[in-house]
Amino acid sequence: MSYKRFFDTIEDMINDVKDTQYENIKRAGEIIADSIMNGGIVQSFGSGHSFAGALEISHRAGGLIPTKAIKEPAQGKYEMIEGVGSYFVKEVDVRENDCFVLISNSGRNPLPIEIAQYVKEKGNKIIVVTSLEASKKLKSRHSSGKKLYELADVILDNRGVEGDAAIHVEGMETKVCGTSSITAAVLLQATVLHAIEIMIERGYTPPVYMSQNVDGGLEFNERLQAEYAHRLFRV
Repeated sequence: MSYKRFFDTIEDMINDVKDTQYENIKRAGEIIADSIMNGGIVQSFGSGHSFAGALEISHRAGGLIPTKAIKEPAQGKYEMIEGVGSYFVKEVDVRENDCFVLISNSGRNPLPIEIAQYVKEKGNKIIVVTSLEASKKLKSRHSSGKKLYELADVILDNRGVEGDAAIHVEGMETKVCGTSSITAAVLLQATVLHAIEIMIERGYTPPVYMSQNVDGGLEFNERLQAEYAHRLFRV
């Protein structure tokens, strides 16, 4: 069946990131471990559909508790308009030792670029998830000429194709089936795992969510969340 092509494509992409992103995953995991152990939190952001990546490492079972997905009210509607990010990011609670995971497949739009510029000026570490080769071919929509990957401390390359969609269907002018959110999820989960292993090696117990659908999970999470409540429930 033709739909099996998508499974084959995704399998190839996952194997690709497994083979090529090992060192980047290690470096990103170190940033997250250092941040949490020094009292910071992980703040994630993605505009439009990239918000799926931000949610991947925030407030979910098996993930780290000191994490927050930054919610932009317009949900990416104005991501191409310069100045929106600079205005919005001033409302974000950025503190010393926080690290940031910024997701953008193209990395060319002003909104995530301006968020990155702001937190970089603050001295916070930035992990960028992007399609690196595709982004390099694109022209920035920001007056600085910068693209998101150029502001990163570590780049997690999702190894995606230009335009994100990967499957050609006869009779269609455009390709179908976006892929970036799948490899982003794989990269980010692997990074969180590495961060957790680092913390354990250093004698630090990582604060990790238990599923609230497991008996006792809700109470377990509430006890651990209490330590970070002043950070997790703000913009």
